[in-house]
Amino acid sequence: MIGDPPAPLDGARELFALDPAVAHVNHGSFGAVPPPVRAARQRLIDEHDANPTRFVTSRLWQRVAAAREVTAEFCGADPAGTAFVANATTGTAIVLAAVAPGAGDEIVVTDHGYHAVELAVDEQRRRHGVRVVTAPVELGASEADTVAAVLDRVGPRTRLVIVDQVSSATAQRHPVHALADALRERGVPLLVDGAHAPGMLDRPVAGLAADFWVGNLHKWAYAPPGSALLQVAPDWRERMVPLVVSHSQPDGFPLFLEQQGTLDHSPWLAAPVGLDVFGRYGFATIQRHNVALAAYGQRVIGEALGLDPDALPDPGPEVPMRLLPLPASAARDFTETAALRTRISVELGAEPNVMWWRERPYLRISAQIYNTAADYERLAAGLPGLLRG
Repeated sequence: MIGDPPAPLDGARELFALDPAVAHVNHGSFGAVPPPVRAARQRLIDEHDANPTRFVTSRLWQRVAAAREVTAEFCGADPAGTAFVANATTGTAIVLAAVAPGAGDEIVVTDHGYHAVELAVDEQRRRHGVRVVTAPVELGASEADTVAAVLDRVGPRTRLVIVDQVSSATAQRHPVHALADALRERGVPLLVDGAHAPGMLDRPVAGLAADFWVGNLHKWAYAPPGSALLQVAPDWRERMVPLVVSHSQPDGFPLFLEQQGTLDHSPWLAAPVGLDVFGRYGFATIQRHNVALAAYGQRVIGEALGLDPDALPDPGPEVPMRLLPLPASAARDFTETAALRTRISVELGAEPNVMWWRERPYLRISAQIYNTAADYERLAAGLPGLLRG
């Protein structure tokens, strides 16, 4: 039984400027910015352009700090130990620069990692002789099995472990709280890639004992692109290294990451406006709607593809993204998954994501408050024929 989809949230679709002719079911990649947030950012840009000197020298840094406090508290993070950064990939680069592993040192990752993070870690291997150790974690793995899989790869030369809070590649939620506690006992630092966590999970940093956490605000928290938070544990803050040294270098963390005069600070300053959406509907209401709708979409598309409903991957609690295995013939490598995604966009008027994981293609769908059951039913109706074509 597919069951009924959740009822749409009143007025939610009108909060976004998305093309109504397209089924937008890939919120997880780029998010979507509500018009009030875009308008707030435009006002900031206009204010800057009217008098750049005044904008930068008259309370800009206090305004950034105020925006950081609001967004950090929304995530359950410590505002004093948190800095705005452009995105999770930038935060990862900052952490790698601070940890500074050398030849023979090891970085442990899982096979669910984000591709850009994988490339950043591989640069450590290529340029510095760091050994990259991959811990395989099965789809649907239990908390105990996930922790065991990661700890099994940790050794005396491990200088950093990187684990996704919610994986972009597979939508799987990982037990980062348990991993943080276990790794802290071993004295091994953990970077939690929480790219999807803000706005998806309730206060995702609260109680998390990880050394580093980075999360994007532009995905699920309705902020403009270019807004993310990096939280750093107290014993690491003096060891942080900015990627670009500027005038605020003597001020230390977090100011030397934020106070770069020619940055576009408007995404950070406008980010709190996106949180008004949660004030309108309530965080729990949004989360329940999105999780239930993603599950509905997975079931209806899975039935159309002839998949066993009991075998469909479950990403874990509170995750409004779902994965569906596609026939091996649908794509043979990462390049072909991109081509398939383009075909779906052009031929079906739908925007899901197509992932390449463990040498096979998967469809990844997301659900957001602007989605309705019809978005997934469109994919279910058209995708089987497209895959046969």
